[in-house]
Amino acid sequence: MLQSRDMRTLRVAVVGSGPAGLYTAEALIKQAAALDPPVAMKVDVLDRLPTPYGLVRYGVAPDHTSIKSIAEYLRKVLEHENVSFIGGVHLGEDVTREDLLASYDAVVYATGAMRDRRLAIPGEDLAGSVAATDFVNWYCGHPDVDPGTFTLDAESVAVIGVGNVAVDVARILVRDPEEMRTTDVSQPVLDALMSSKVREVHVIGRRGPAQAKFTTKELRELGELSGVDVVVGEGEADLDAYDPTGESARLAEADRHVRGNYAVITDWAGRRPAGAPRRLTVRFWLRPTEVHGTDRVSALTLERTRLDETGRLVGTGETETLGVQLVLRSVGYQSVPLAGVPFDDRSSVVPNAAGRVIGPGGDPLPGEYVAGWLKRGPTGVIGTNKSDASETVRALLADLAGGPGPDDVPLPRPGLLRYPEAVPKAATEAASRFEELLAKRGIRPVSYADWLLIEAAERDLGASLGRGARVKLPSRQELHRACGFTGRR
Repeated sequence: MLQSRDMRTLRVAVVGSGPAGLYTAEALIKQAAALDPPVAMKVDVLDRLPTPYGLVRYGVAPDHTSIKSIAEYLRKVLEHENVSFIGGVHLGEDVTREDLLASYDAVVYATGAMRDRRLAIPGEDLAGSVAATDFVNWYCGHPDVDPGTFTLDAESVAVIGVGNVAVDVARILVRDPEEMRTTDVSQPVLDALMSSKVREVHVIGRRGPAQAKFTTKELRELGELSGVDVVVGEGEADLDAYDPTGESARLAEADRHVRGNYAVITDWAGRRPAGAPRRLTVRFWLRPTEVHGTDRVSALTLERTRLDETGRLVGTGETETLGVQLVLRSVGYQSVPLAGVPFDDRSSVVPNAAGRVIGPGGDPLPGEYVAGWLKRGPTGVIGTNKSDASETVRALLADLAGGPGPDDVPLPRPGLLRYPEAVPKAATEAASRFEELLAKRGIRPVSYADWLLIEAAERDLGASLGRGARVKLPSRQELHRACGFTGRR
């Protein structure tokens, strides 16, 4: 199947250029060079979008510049001479799984989790009831989303969920839009935020403050927003009120993360509203049961919840109805299947063993691997993808290049390894099978050099608008125009 590792360079395709994909590319280059003897490695990073960095560019809120700075680290991966960016190529439309397997020694799927879970309640499909990811994609300037999708003419909004995405969404909705001018948010989105009619946002969780998934730093930021009153539902900060097991109180005492969150929430609960122009109301122990409206959302009914004596979440039958005109659900992400690639519909991941893709018969499929949320589900933070990618790459190198096996001494983690020297030009100057395939189909991919032209155009736009270091181009057409592509979808 594969030639001997000392006869040629291994070529690997990584599908997805977000943190999981780029940490995988980094680990491939570094770990292959650390083998004895070293293995020459060439990595192509594919993405269906014309831009790299995945959720760092299109998932991190524009006012979180410190988190977005991870792109500077990921940039170094793409700038390595043995890593190539191949943007604007969609697996399942432009190329098939079989095309990739015929063109590369191995393929690593790392496309993340792009779909929100549903609430499965009546009225969920009314206009004005949408996935939080759609809203996040909108304010992050994702090229799949029309900048005019959200007009923000709702005065009251419900955000369902108590994780960091819900916090981001709520913060963007209630933050003074003047504070967004210096971020990279696209101009049409900024214009919509400037004309927003939103005055109250309700953040709603099924369980209590001890079970919320916020991180304390993100939570604390909400209470520091200018012009915003933060209110906690009456009695809902009481750890024992809806939990007869006492587990909530024990968590708040024993778990540092929960203790930090609870300190912030109890501080909010003790505040008196100051009459600020916007209000953020944080609610616990409530679950949505129905979205109301005729043509679009006009209200949301919630049922009070509690834990029973066994710790199971149950409804009490007590309900209340909020008059809201927009409902954003943020109750978890799911990965979507890739064309032809095995997928577990129950867990919404590619079935795998340490990153090796498992086929229908239960055995690993030669040359196919997976990393990131598509591998393990939507857990962890951005940095979690580094160790996850390392595990997958160890399995790949053990299979393809005689790398470390289960009983061998593990390689150092990727952060402790240096980049090797570039593969000699003579070994890589010929067009790869995949490049030849794209050329035959008349597909011109977006290269890293093309991406740099997009970056330059965004810096120029920021300067011309007097808005800061850069402003995102608001559409796929403008992204293509910036790098000289015409007539592209």
